[in-house]
Amino acid sequence: MKKILFLTIITSFIVIQGACQSSSKKNKEEEQIAQKELTPVQVNDQDGYDRAYFASGCFWCVEAIYESVKGVKEAISGYSGGHMDNPTYESSNTGLTGHAEAIEVIYDSSVVSFAQLVDVYFGSQNITQVNGQGPDRGSQYRSILFYQNKEQKRIIEAKIAELEQELGEGKVAAQVLPFQKFWVAEQYHQDYEKLNPQNPYIQNISIPRLKRFQGKYPHLLKQEH
Repeated sequence: MKKILFLTIITSFIVIQGACQSSSKKNKEEEQIAQKELTPVQVNDQDGYDRAYFASGCFWCVEAIYESVKGVKEAISGYSGGHMDNPTYESSNTGLTGHAEAIEVIYDSSVVSFAQLVDVYFGSQNITQVNGQGPDRGSQYRSILFYQNKEQKRIIEAKIAELEQELGEGKVAAQVLPFQKFWVAEQYHQDYEKLNPQNPYIQNISIPRLKRFQGKYPHLLKQEH
């Protein structure tokens, strides 16, 4: 009798767990559909610099990549693409806030165009990896290109169409979402690759990813690189 009761409890738990996972997946899909319908927020240029927003795995890696590009004044690590205010590193890593690790690229559009920043984006990642880059897995590491206006959306979609034609049957994994808000990450995340060169993750993941990008796009690099 105890064995039957135990099996009944386990079976019930599995059914409930499966239902919860299914519900969670459905909620995420509904949230993503709702996000796509939002009106993009246009960020005005400041002191002659424009701003662009991208998510592509660990923001330590992506920040270092964009800061090596000529025309980029600075790249800032943060969070975007979610539904909760004031996300933190700990909360975003649960996957429950909807946010992805993202960066704000502050750039001089007379030196580097938005289209070139999109080239940098796709040229520095595995374009078919879903929900992550390299060893970093989860919705908080998913790839997203954020657009602020119709022209940016056109540029992004044209690039994706070009890449998918080259892939044949493959699909570009990155989401394309209207930009809403960028939350700056904790101070210890800023310039992390530069300030922590001996960190094992930086040595084994970030620096190799940066070097691969720099080897492919030497014409886009700042002179010191």
